[in-house]
Amino acid sequence: MRVTADYPPVWLAGFVLAGWLAGRLAPHGPGWLAGWGLPLVLLGLVVMLWAGAMLVRGRTTVDPYGQPRHLVTTGPFRLSRNPIYLADALILAGLCLAFRAPLAAPPLVAGFVAVISARFIRAEEDRLARAFPEAFAAYRQRTHPWL
Repeated sequence: MRVTADYPPVWLAGFVLAGWLAGRLAPHGPGWLAGWGLPLVLLGLVVMLWAGAMLVRGRTTVDPYGQPRHLVTTGPFRLSRNPIYLADALILAGLCLAFRAPLAAPPLVAGFVAVISARFIRAEEDRLARAFPEAFAAYRQRTHPWL
């Protein structure tokens, strides 16, 4: 395992902090909208746990710097090539709503997606393409990277 602070949960925490600050410094939006935050966070957690369980069941790595041993294409991976990152985006959006910062959600989620795509997804997909050239090419054709 690589020793670094450059991991998706660290990036997520930074974006969540920005959403919290936006809600703390300039709360906005109707109060009822904040109530939608918790269901989004819970949905994100369920998707994350489901995807993580599928990776463990498939006996492959959850480490974004790790070498994949198997290509997992079942469960949430049928709908998204990156369901854990999708779950992170749902959690971020939900927390922005809960923090009463709904206008901060779109730019923060877009920024998070851009960072994760550039810093992690490209390299992960390159490793998958090298490890499973034919299978990953077919999977990539039929499955969107996000949703």
